Amino acid sequence: MASNRELLALLVLLLAVMAWSWIGPFDRATWWLEAIPVVVALPLLAWTRNRFPLTRLAYYLIFVHAVILVVGAHYTYARVPLGFWMADWFDFSRNHYDRIGHLAQGFVPAILAREILWRTGAVTRRGWLFFLTTCFCLAFSAFYELIEWWTALIGGDGSIEFLGTQGDVWDAQWDMMMALIGAIAAQLLLGRFHHRQIALVSGR
Repeated sequence: MASNRELLALLVLLLAVMAWSWIGPFDRATWWLEAIPVVVALPLLAWTRNRFPLTRLAYYLIFVHAVILVVGAHYTYARVPLGFWMADWFDFSRNHYDRIGHLAQGFVPAILAREILWRTGAVTRRGWLFFLTTCFCLAFSAFYELIEWWTALIGGDGSIEFLGTQGDVWDAQWDMMMALIGAIAAQLLLGRFHHRQIALVSGR
């Protein structure tokens, strides 16, 4: 179980990255659209810390995902330097930082979903846990694509930076595919380790 000192250290680091991200972003409106999940998650995690503490693995993955989000918020996903470096290294035709973001969008929620489903007793068999966790992550990714679509309808050209399609007509499908891969990979790679941590936290 993560100690309060550990979590405080992660919080300080994240707030430092958020402060950097906030200063001079490429587009302020896009910053809010990309960073709002982090802004909402922080007080929610603080509120649930005592009544439903998460595993150490979950907290650390949330931290990594939050950093990915606020870095993307600063540059916009289509302009993050890491994506341009990847394009040079692997001869990609576009900035693929958004693919990293959507891979994390499946990877991290998979750990959170399986932890909540298992610890609350909503699912009691591991086969169903894998299936339902995967379904949840794919549904979550699809809903996020709907949010992007609604934002485009409301914001018009002003939402282009948030969408980050970079001219790819299959961008939404690729995003959902990356989230699906992330969800499956998280469970295959970390499932056993995660269950050991769940047992330490909840005894189940």
